[in-house]
Amino acid sequence: MKILILGSGGREYSIAKAILNETEHELFFQPGNGATSALGTNLNIKDYNDLADFAKKNEIELTIVGSEAPLVDGVVDIFKSHGLTIFGPSKEAAKLEGSKVYMKNFLAKYNIPTARYIETASIEEAFKFTDTLSPPIVVKADGLCGGKGVIIAQNKDEAKIAISEMLSGKSFGDAGLKIIVEEFLDGYELSMFAVCDGDDYILLPAAQDHKRLLDGDEGPNTGGMGAYAPTPLVDEVLYQKVKDRIIRPTLEGMKKENAPYEGVLFIGIMVVNNEPITLEFNVRFGDPECEILMPLMTSSVADMFLKAATSRLSEIKVEFSSQFAVGVVMASQNYPFSSSIPAEIIVDESHHKEINEFTHISYAGVSEEDGTLYANAGRVLVSVGLGDSIKEARDRAYLRCGQVHFAGKKIRTDIAYQAL
Repeated sequence: MKILILGSGGREYSIAKAILNETEHELFFQPGNGATSALGTNLNIKDYNDLADFAKKNEIELTIVGSEAPLVDGVVDIFKSHGLTIFGPSKEAAKLEGSKVYMKNFLAKYNIPTARYIETASIEEAFKFTDTLSPPIVVKADGLCGGKGVIIAQNKDEAKIAISEMLSGKSFGDAGLKIIVEEFLDGYELSMFAVCDGDDYILLPAAQDHKRLLDGDEGPNTGGMGAYAPTPLVDEVLYQKVKDRIIRPTLEGMKKENAPYEGVLFIGIMVVNNEPITLEFNVRFGDPECEILMPLMTSSVADMFLKAATSRLSEIKVEFSSQFAVGVVMASQNYPFSSSIPAEIIVDESHHKEINEFTHISYAGVSEEDGTLYANAGRVLVSVGLGDSIKEARDRAYLRCGQVHFAGKKIRTDIAYQAL
């Protein structure tokens, strides 16, 4: 099958790697990264209509949208208007991530559990609501901010500074000109992913992400510094509550909104007293969660995407190995504050059976020059380890980390500590 993947990160690399592991496929990436060119062909076609023309002329049988920006921009609608098969939500359905205000109002409308909140563009209104809350207080920019538009303020003064900076446009530009202020939920966080076709869905094993930059969940929020799955913090009762109270009402609600939900529904959940509360929706796989879920799939990854994109999920059974996966992010020197100078990546050749058989690297923020990979910026790569226990998977992921060298390499040393 000829498959086009949209995006440039570790998420897209890991989807491609999983697809290539199962059978012969021809892959194309828009734009891809310095390492995806070893898996397929990188393109440079920025206009979505031109990209759809390319897909038609080259007989692309399936397009998978990895990142959120093309979805919010309406790439799915454009491809479908050309008669192409594409996996991902429509522009209207992608508002679940494109606008936090839309998402919170949707949750309230369909009685899906979420934190108490206010949505506003008024600084006075935001301050007034802030005064009714007990710290910590959560302040969110409405639009897309690359996973960084959420501030958890430790006191009311800090919350008011965050509100002022967002509404003035200083923090996140236009994305922060409307905001959500909400109560902080005290529990533990989970990432759950439902692959949906408008009517049916398949719920993947629950993962746990590590958002903070430093060990012990200290430092600023990032796009994610590591993750593991499946997490032992979820039992069948909790999975059932998520299905009944969040996923099913969302699919029914989106149909009522005339925006049937197709694609990945990423549910950020806070579990409070064994009850799942919806923190946020994203309309694509999480990163780095995707990098650990893909290698756990034992059934066909390409077939799952194809069946979801053609409303035929009921025809297949998606299966997972009994193993655990842990992914450790290696980030560039100045992440998440500013860009870094490109640094050559050296990966030691391994004769270690455990490393060769049970670990791999998913590349993200890398460029390639004359066969050499360079750490460009942001999150550079994810070191993934598999094992029969979380500890074994984690130990293997860190063994692989020890093989990778570049100037300014930044990692957390405690990924999966909640489970261990």
